[in-house]
Amino acid sequence: MRTLYLHHHFTFAGLFRLPKPSLHSTSTNVQLCISTVRKRGCRLKHRSLRVRAFDEDSFSMSPFDELGDNEYAAGYMISSSDGEEDSDADYILNPVSDVDLPSGSTSSNDALTITAHRLAMIAKGRRKHRIRLGTLNNLVLIVFLIVLLLFVDWCAWKIVRLPLDSFYLSRPFFISIALVSAAGYICVPFLTALKIHQIKRRQRPIKHSKKRSTPTIGGIFFVPVGVGVAKFIAGSSSVEVSGAIAVTVAFAAIGLLHDILCFSKKNNSGLPEWIKLLLEIAVGTLFAFWLGAARITTPYSIKMLVPLPRPLGLVCIGKYYLLLTVLCFVAMGSGIDLADGPDGLAGGTAALAFVGMSIAVLPICSELAVFGASMAGACVGFLLHNRYKASVFMGDTGSLALGGALAAMAACTGMFFPLLISSGIFFLEASSIVMQIVLYTATKHLTGAGHLMFRMTPVHHHLELCGLREPIIVAGAYVASCLLALVAGYVGLISA
Repeated sequence: MRTLYLHHHFTFAGLFRLPKPSLHSTSTNVQLCISTVRKRGCRLKHRSLRVRAFDEDSFSMSPFDELGDNEYAAGYMISSSDGEEDSDADYILNPVSDVDLPSGSTSSNDALTITAHRLAMIAKGRRKHRIRLGTLNNLVLIVFLIVLLLFVDWCAWKIVRLPLDSFYLSRPFFISIALVSAAGYICVPFLTALKIHQIKRRQRPIKHSKKRSTPTIGGIFFVPVGVGVAKFIAGSSSVEVSGAIAVTVAFAAIGLLHDILCFSKKNNSGLPEWIKLLLEIAVGTLFAFWLGAARITTPYSIKMLVPLPRPLGLVCIGKYYLLLTVLCFVAMGSGIDLADGPDGLAGGTAALAFVGMSIAVLPICSELAVFGASMAGACVGFLLHNRYKASVFMGDTGSLALGGALAAMAACTGMFFPLLISSGIFFLEASSIVMQIVLYTATKHLTGAGHLMFRMTPVHHHLELCGLREPIIVAGAYVASCLLALVAGYVGLISA
């Protein structure tokens, strides 16, 4: 074993495998042409890299000290270089540390391959860091929701002016978390065994292809728990909760039908978008007519009112209320479905939206606030299995159900404005597609060459292509949703 030095620097950009160059029979020097280095994804800089190489006839390897938590480690040194970056410099690989493999003999070509593999595994530490960041996102989100709900429970009597049970919102929240997290440990392995994997339905960044082996249809185990806990705690006397549960189950059925068709060998694209849209409109229309005929609990003397902050106050929109209800159902279902991309994005932001809406509707219908808290707990329990890297995805079964539940809470109380605020992330995702289409169509018509506002839509794909990692995008969305949930709750309270 000999020590050789690399007198020109370069950095390895991601995982790569060096080619098997020819070695001279009387020398251990390995020379790599600059063109080969560039082809393999390396960037030239004013540094030098020192690595291990082996004799051409045989080699022996001994244990080495691990660096940090990395499974593999390799030493390197940085030094100045006198050569030019564009020059055809020679690169010589040199040994600096031992590799923890059994002793043996092999050819020098195999030795070089093993050495290159060890160098490539340096990036494994970054992957572990992102996994820890995903767990940190969940931890901060859960702490924020618990503190917020406990504070609302503490001062709920001042808001509602009626005596409420202790831990009125926290109790369904904690029960849903416990039941969904336990159900996930049973259902996720079952979905994995059935090979119910995610189907690529829309254009996504190429790295999302790694998620094709992750099971989906996670909505089948967290949506029933959320609505079941709400029904058990709120009781059967609440007409609003019964209507919200019915429309949530109906939207979940539409999503389940779409997901099942995705696994069909003849048609793996699911329901056509126009059919899914028609079904959502049909369910929303039926709910709107039911809402007009049902005797719902309201502090106002008439229906079809939209509470707004002062000086606007209560605004009666009459028959347009039904149209607004249908539009809200379609928009919320599509918005959450579009946000279901990065691990934890849809579930976490939906939990925050439910909590914001629970606070907003508490003075008008306290039973619906219990429904929102229960669904928020179900989303958080699902996040324990959906954090980066996700063990399961919610699929359309979960995303459409969450959209229908949020829209039902707003339709039963008239809190459309707080819903718009708390669901700002979902509306941003949907509006990015609309803006992309409008800009491209307009510029195509005017100049003959269409221009794009984003590299890829929805907007979280644009951020990924800009170089941001998934946990960072999700963390930013959580921070924004926390602020939006607080504003939505406050606006709802002052509007009621």
